[in-house]
Amino acid sequence: MSNSATGSQRCVVYKSLRKADTYVYLWVASGPAALPEALRHALEPLARVMEIDLSVTRKLARVDIDTLAAALDSHGYYLQLPPA
Repeated sequence: MSNSATGSQRCVVYKSLRKADTYVYLWVASGPAALPEALRHALEPLARVMEIDLSVTRKLARVDIDTLAAALDSHGYYLQLPPA
């Protein structure tokens, strides 16, 4: 599911309240229900922490914008795990 067709490059970042330092990025229009069921249940509850416009944002702390956009386009989400 790509938001490129609609011109929207906005995604939402959710924090897992169950798994420390674990975040999931989703297109604004998707929401947590778009996650694979097993992943959603492993991470829930989720708290919305921010919305990002990928067409404006140049740099994020732990993920490259191009990598993030590619994951959102191909899988519908990007999972950010704690640093090893």
